[in-house]
Formats: sequence, structure tokens, C-alpha cells
Amino acid sequence: MSEAQPIVFIVRHGETEWSLTGKHTGLTDIPLTPHGEHDATQIGERLQRLPLAKVFASPLQRARRTCELAGFAKQAEIDGDLVEWDYGDYEGLRTFDILAARPDWQLFRHGCPGGESPADVAERADRMVRKARAVDGNVLLFSSGHFLRMFTARWLDLPPVAGGLFVLSTTSLSELTYDHNRSEPIIRQWNVICRDDGVRAR
Repeated sequence: MSEAQPIVFIVRHGETEWSLTGKHTGLTDIPLTPHGEHDATQIGERLQRLPLAKVFASPLQRARRTCELAGFAKQAEIDGDLVEWDYGDYEGLRTFDILAARPDWQLFRHGCPGGESPADVAERADRMVRKARAVDGNVLLFSSGHFLRMFTARWLDLPPVAGGLFVLSTTSLSELTYDHNRSEPIIRQWNVICRDDGVRAR
């Protein structure tokens, strides 16, 4: 890998009450917990050392607040393409509850009734990939777990269903870049936990 290649740093927002209980949190705009706010401040200490050309954040408050506490509110551009998956009828449900009624269900394969399909989210992710690649330098994104997993799949030129292969913890940092040139997108680092407690938040 060439060290000269630009990096896209991706941060999943801090802990919320729904992330703790495993509820699907799409467009429901809930705040961080006090623990989540603490962790967002912690990750900011690490992020401040990064050379960045552009910062983007989801308009949902859990991502915006993580961005703010990390110290990037003034330079962040709020972008609607970074919002979490619209879970439609599955909003607020746990995977366990969904599988009880639909045992074969997989988010990245089937999407959500009344919400977005994998193709819908992949389309937004593709736009975000193009925006990140258009920046001359490193980029930092603040968003939610399932969207960032789709973004990663599309960064790697994988089909939308491949987003299911990645797991992201709250207040985690990952890095996407290229190997030798822009025809070789790769993962440089994945799901680095930037919290005091590596097991509490989901």
C-alpha cells in the first residue's frame, strides 16, 4: 500500500439507549447517552491528530453530536446521504423480534417493508463514495452503523449484500483507502474501539 493514498476515516456515532438494547434505529432522532457523549469526546482526542481535507456528518443528532464532541462541528458539512437506513415497519424492533416473524430475514438482502431496500441505501452510499473520492486529501465521515457498512461494501466495489459481512461498534474508527492506486480500494483498519469499555455499547 502506498502511504501517499488518501484515507477515508469512518466513525460510527456514540452509544444511544436504542443501540444498547439492539433496537433498529433508522430515522428516529434520538440522543446519545451520557456514556456515548463521553466516548465521543474520547474519540475526538484521537481524531484531532489526523490531517483532514473534508469532514461530513449525518444530519441525525446522534452522528452530529458525536461530530461536535469530537471537535469537528465547525468544519463539518451536513449531508443527507449519510443518514441511517430507513427501517420502515422494522423501526424500533430488535433483530430477534423480526426473525421471530420472518426467520429468513437479512437486512442487506431483503431491506425493510415500508422503508429502504438495499438498492436504495447502496445508491446513497455510491453518491457518498463519489463525494469522498472527489476530495483532494483525507476525509472523515460521521454516520450510523448499517449505512457505513453499506458505504464500505460499495467502496470496495462489492454488491450491497456484502455490507452484511462487516460489523461496526458504536464510537469505532475505521479506515478505507487504496492499495497502489484508485483502482484498488481496500480496508486499512477496521472497527477500532475508541471507548473506555470495549464491550458495553453495541
